[in-house]
Order: sequence, then structure tokens, then C-alpha cells
Amino acid sequence: MIMMGLKFRNDVPFHDVYIHALVRDEQGQKMSKSKGNVIDPLDVMKEYGTDAFRFTLAAMAAMGRDIKLAEDRISGYQNFVNKLWNAARFVQMNIADQAVGDSETVLNTENLGLAERWIRSRLARVVLEARESIDAYRFNDYANTLYQFTWHEFCDWYIEMSKLALTSSDASEAGQSRKLLQELLDQLLLSLHPIMPFVTEEIWQTLGENRPSIMIQRYPTVQPNWIDEETEKNMTFLMDVIRAIRNLRTEMNCPPSKQVAVIFCGADPELKFLQEQESYLRVLARVGSAAYQDGGDRPKGAATAVVGPLEVYLPLEDLVNLAEERARLSKEVSKVEDELARVQKKLANGDFIAKARAEVIQKEKEKAVQFEEKIRALRSSLEKIEQLQAEGVS
Repeated sequence: MIMMGLKFRNDVPFHDVYIHALVRDEQGQKMSKSKGNVIDPLDVMKEYGTDAFRFTLAAMAAMGRDIKLAEDRISGYQNFVNKLWNAARFVQMNIADQAVGDSETVLNTENLGLAERWIRSRLARVVLEARESIDAYRFNDYANTLYQFTWHEFCDWYIEMSKLALTSSDASEAGQSRKLLQELLDQLLLSLHPIMPFVTEEIWQTLGENRPSIMIQRYPTVQPNWIDEETEKNMTFLMDVIRAIRNLRTEMNCPPSKQVAVIFCGADPELKFLQEQESYLRVLARVGSAAYQDGGDRPKGAATAVVGPLEVYLPLEDLVNLAEERARLSKEVSKVEDELARVQKKLANGDFIAKARAEVIQKEKEKAVQFEEKIRALRSSLEKIEQLQAEGVS
């Protein structure tokens, strides 16, 4: 082809050639009809959807590495498509409730809250990273960058935070939030469209009447003035605090609906910042009351976590019954230890190792690691309970 191009056009036909990875089965074997391990793309697309299949191939197309194609991976990216669809439905429902003239509202970027400044900053970075990955033919990085942002930042964090503004009694604040939500979703759809053309087109058309096809829209451009390092740093701190409270609740087996009292101990800048963002703590960590202290004795009889320079305490009186929780954890540790012993006995059996397939042995080893990690987590929680009981908490 190169010789023909030079002969008839005085130029090579392609200046860049991308050689994709070899697609193998989930055990890493080359697909072959004789082995019966061939995956028919049409069957996969029929079951999981074309966009999920396309996204899977893009996300796994790392340079210099073959693709081990397993249906559970495709199923995982089908969940991603569903996540995007549900986020779009949330945005669409809120846009449908907007006030007359709200659709013509111009976003006031000078008066954005912490969550709004953070998500715009993160979007700007993601667009930059995505474009750089495409230009460098790193399609797996391109797909994974958009996956992480869409699922873990836009859906898991920002949509939940936006509900505060959307339900605000201030009509202007609610209108601004709706406007920003649609702008963010539009940018996400444009970014994802090259990999997921069908679902992005469908969502794009539902977000407005007689919209021109997403195919003829410009790909998102980088907005460097959106990037705000200080806001991203503050938001990361707030998210870490919320995670710490959630983890303590989980370790203490606190019911999800139960509101908790939290005591924050640290320096004045961190405490002042958390006071300003207390509404997010109440919604995302189910904090019923919060106390802030920059000195004095630390609380007794409380579950504790440390986030940077901040100490987080959850007083456990009237929250959990420590005696019952200690008994439950002890029983659970014993149960998981028995399961681990069974797996270890199987792995120590020479006949099993000699006869079992490699993938079966590997799964048993993975089970053993998971059981060991679970035992460590349970024992850590048990130690905290015992320490609290030693301090006199009932």
C-alpha cells in the first residue's frame, strides 16, 4: 500500500498507523474455533449493548499488552452505561422542573459554591487529559480517565452535592445549579461520544428539543481558567473527612439512617472550613450534630480517625451496644477464619494443585487473600470495641 501511494500520489497513504492489541479469551489463550473459546461480537453486543462492548475494548487497549476479554468486564462497563443513563435522567428531571426562562439563564461563574468550582475544575483537567491521551493514541487512558470522572466524581459526589442547591429556597441558586448540571452533562456526553456514540446521542436528544446531532458538535476544548488548585485541595480534604466518618460508621455497624454526633479536633483553619461546609457533612455523612475544638482534652469513648491534621471522633454512647457488637464481631471473625482454613487446606493438598486448572487455583488463592484482609478488618474493629469497653463505655 505504501508503494502504491508513493507511485500514484507521491505520498504515503497513512502517516500514523495504530496496531491494536490481540484479543484473547479470559485465560489469555488465543481465540480459536477448534478450542471453542471464540466470542462472537454480535452476541456480546446483543446481550450487553454496543456501547458497553466498545468501551470495554477501548479501556483495555493498553499499548504493548494483549486484551484478555472476559464477559464480566463487559458487564462492568454495561453498569457504567447504566450509571451515565441514570445520571442523565436525574439531570433531565430537574431541567423539566425549571422555572420559565430558566433555560436562558447565563451561569454566574463569579458566585459558585465549593462543589461547583471543584467539579468545573476537575472537568477542565479531565478534558485536558482526555485530549492528550487521544493525541498520543492511549485509548485506554482516554477511556479510564472519563470513566473515573463520570462515575466517581460527577455521579457519586457532585450529583449528591447538587441536591442541596436544587432544593434550595433561593430560586436563583436552584436555577444556577440546574444550568451547571446540564452544561456538565453536555461536556461529558461530547467527551464520551467517540467511544459511546449511541447512548450519548440518545441522551443528547432528550436534553432539548430539535437539538442538532451530537455527531456534528465540537469536541470539548480545554478551559484553563476553570482549573482551581486550591478548591480541588479543599474538596479533597472534605471528601476525606466524609469518607472517614462513613468508615467509622461502617466499622461500628451503625445503621445507615442513624444520624451521628461528630467532634472535630484540629487547627482553626480546618475547623472553620468544615463549619462552612457543614451542610455537606449532614447530607453525605448523616452528621446530626458537629462540635469543633482546637484544644483541650480529647473525647473519651469514641471511635477515632485521623484526616491530615484533623482528628475525627464519633461518641458511641446510645449509638451502638458495645457488648452486642463485640459478640457479633467475634462470631464473624470465627466464621471467616473457618472459611480461610478450608481454602488453605485445599491449597495445601498436592492432588488438588496437580489436577486443578491454573485459573481455579488462582481463584482459590484470591479467596485466601480476601479472607485474610476481611479478618484483619474485623479484628481492627473488634480491638476498637474492646478499647472503648476498657474506657468504661457501655
